[in-house]
Amino acid sequence: MVISIVTAIRDRSNEVLLGRATECQALREMVDSVRSGRSEVRVLLGEAGIGKTALLAFLRESAADCTVLTAVGVESDMELAFAGLQQLCAPVMDRRFELPQPQREALERAFGLSETGSAPNRFLVGLAVLGLLAFAAADQPVLCVVDDVQWLDQVSAQTLFFVARRLQAESVGLAFATRSPIDGTAGLPTVAVGGLDDVDARRLLKSTFPGRLDTAILDRIVAEARGNPLALLETPKDVTVMHTATATAGIEERYRAQIAELPEDTRMLLLVAAAEPVGDPALLSRALAHLDLKPAVIQPAYDLGLIAVGTRVQFHHPLARSVAYRCATGAQRRLAHAALAAVTDPAVDPDRRAWHRALAAESLDEQLALDLEHSAARALQRGGTASAAAFLTRAVELTPDPALRTGRALAAAEAHREIASFDNARRLLATAALGPLSDLQRARSAQLRTRLAFASARADGDADALVAAVPQFTAVASQLMALDTTLATEAYLEGLSAAMYVGRIAGGLAVEVAVTARAALAKLSPKAPLDLVTHALADRLAVGAVEAMPAMRRALDALKDSAGDSGRGWFWRAFPLVHDCLIHETWDDGWRDISAHAVQSATGSGALALLPSALLSRAGAAVEHGELATASALVAEANDLAVAIDYAPLKYHWIIVAAWRGDEAEVTRLATAALASGRARGEGRVIGLAHYATAVLNVGLGRYAEALAAARSASEYDDLGFYPEVLAELVEAGVRGENRAVAEQAFECLRDRTRAAGTARALGSLARASALLSSGTEADALYREAIAQYGGTPLRIQAARSHLLYGEWLRRNGPATVAREPLRIAHQEFVHMGSMAFAERARRELQAAGQKTRKHPTVVGDELSPQEHQIAELAGQGLTNQEIAGQLFISAHTVEWHLRKVFTKMGIRSRRELRKRFP
Repeated sequence: MVISIVTAIRDRSNEVLLGRATECQALREMVDSVRSGRSEVRVLLGEAGIGKTALLAFLRESAADCTVLTAVGVESDMELAFAGLQQLCAPVMDRRFELPQPQREALERAFGLSETGSAPNRFLVGLAVLGLLAFAAADQPVLCVVDDVQWLDQVSAQTLFFVARRLQAESVGLAFATRSPIDGTAGLPTVAVGGLDDVDARRLLKSTFPGRLDTAILDRIVAEARGNPLALLETPKDVTVMHTATATAGIEERYRAQIAELPEDTRMLLLVAAAEPVGDPALLSRALAHLDLKPAVIQPAYDLGLIAVGTRVQFHHPLARSVAYRCATGAQRRLAHAALAAVTDPAVDPDRRAWHRALAAESLDEQLALDLEHSAARALQRGGTASAAAFLTRAVELTPDPALRTGRALAAAEAHREIASFDNARRLLATAALGPLSDLQRARSAQLRTRLAFASARADGDADALVAAVPQFTAVASQLMALDTTLATEAYLEGLSAAMYVGRIAGGLAVEVAVTARAALAKLSPKAPLDLVTHALADRLAVGAVEAMPAMRRALDALKDSAGDSGRGWFWRAFPLVHDCLIHETWDDGWRDISAHAVQSATGSGALALLPSALLSRAGAAVEHGELATASALVAEANDLAVAIDYAPLKYHWIIVAAWRGDEAEVTRLATAALASGRARGEGRVIGLAHYATAVLNVGLGRYAEALAAARSASEYDDLGFYPEVLAELVEAGVRGENRAVAEQAFECLRDRTRAAGTARALGSLARASALLSSGTEADALYREAIAQYGGTPLRIQAARSHLLYGEWLRRNGPATVAREPLRIAHQEFVHMGSMAFAERARRELQAAGQKTRKHPTVVGDELSPQEHQIAELAGQGLTNQEIAGQLFISAHTVEWHLRKVFTKMGIRSRRELRKRFP
């Protein structure tokens, strides 16, 4: 029937749809690009009936030589995880045996083809779909067409948006159609589909009713339809009605009128078909038999063009399906769902059967509520938090026992909070409050309300509400202390983390929270990582860095020891900020390992919300190691994933990478935005981060007055994690900016902290700061010590800075020739790392020392894109294409495609040569 729509509005003069020359050309170009070996994505955006479905049909016709995979979002199917994805991938599932075993097993568990093993890793599922499409495209180009994306289940939508951002060179096209911008489509190429102009609208209407409409009627219909093709095509076929109607109804009302005139049995058939989202003719036939309906009852609906049955049951338009379901009475819907439940195999599809039974239920039913609870557990295992929330919500509605209803309402509320469905979570909390609450349930309700208040304030950008929510965590923790000390400790840690996030916006609030937590926890003996970390952070904020150093060291050691303990995975997922802070407050060198475990934990558990933050943490470690291209790629990766899953991690991580790269325009842009947003939204930590990045940039550029001003602003609040680095910038900017008093004051604080830490990193920072404030042989010895200390760490960028400062000091205090070696080392290192502001500073010093250098040096991989650089590094480490693909969430085919470009750009021919260039 969809093809008939295309035929009706075809412009035979140029074989495009009427009024859609631009859109059709864009879709043709997409197909041509896919045929040539590239991957393309398009999002068709427009109101209901505007022609998106017809354009998708045109796209399928244009891709006759491609493998075309289709899926349609169905409103009643939104609660079932992976339903849409399974619909799309079904024709190519035979290629799953070519996938690596972990990916194949994850895909089979997600689609219910295997009940063995643990919950499917959602990123393995994403990679499996990526691989599936890549293998299918090896035979011929693949075109994926997904209509009504707004009605896809959340997990399928997120996976497809993930795949859309990872496709590059697989000869795969993805076309999405949706009514309005939805989570995950931001940044994808969009084709806006608007209404037809009056000329094309008249042409379409005349082609539908040749010679039957006078001008007045035609003008009225065109004006009324506002360019909507479906509104024009669905004009009542009875011309008498058109002449006598005083006002025409909308498209949905027209479908409603058509359906209302059908025989009762035909209406029931349409209702069952609308309630059965799979489109399985055999299932529909069994359901009709269960209702004692004959197959012939379809004929009146078929004659009107409302529905067609072939290999799948298809409605003329998604709106027709929606109207067929909504215009039925509640009793009729229950009857339809009961029939579908009766004929759905409980062994093959227990969750869909439970959902149909739930929608058919007329009264409270504990067994059914229990079945839904089990379905929710299975949905969570498949990564379907949204599905679990829906199952639990319906279970609450069907639970007769008030106590059980309360427990399920709390579980459902928590599931809704995790998917940012805050209004539903609040309603379920209100439901829980109506039942008998135990003391523990009452405290957990309060904890959930606090989490909702904080999350809502962040989402709304409400600084006052954000600050007000922070002390509520400690109030909840106090309630929990007498009931469950583990939950109480977790609540105190939530409060400390929230206070760290708000930072300077709330003044001394972090200290108040820490003092309260410290007093409450004093009676407990910390043993588990959660306990040690919470005690350590409370100490750090309440009594200071030096006094808290032993506790923080113990906490960090406990975290490292538990890194391989999968049972502690929840902790890593809940508090990513805490880990980075502990690393830097203790001057430890283990950031790479910590962040690598965070990424592994995220991918291993399918924790969507953690992965962007984990990748950003890994990017921070890459910066310290001088891997700025890798850091850039990781930040881009995190941003892509955040958009795909509609997750908003801590902003402006790119500003640190840009500062070390010396990108003044980017740092200025981001810092300006961060300062404005931070103040308005209550993101105090972001404000400190922007000032710190500005200081680093200006130190690199040799603008010490500007660097000093930025560092002083950053130092107005003790932001855990990067404040130690702010002190180091203050010393250098103060000495070079001729404000020795500020430098000495910062040095005193830095000295106390670094001595308490005692690590090579800390002692290197102390020696370098001491050297800046010293002279003569003492300064010389201190610079050498700094170089030696940093040389024993992986902090390549700080080692290069130490060489630069030493070379600058030597040039001013001795023979210029002596300064050349440390300056040459610094220059080469900064150039290789891509830290161009510091490289230029070193170049100028080298030139002043009498050695000529190139102003714009060529470096290894300097023409490579960030992703090419990252792939080259991983290949240089000996990883296979499949292993690289798994780390970067792309297909092995894309890895090979990038490596070919790397070889060409670098003038090499083998991985052996690559290993020499990227040791």
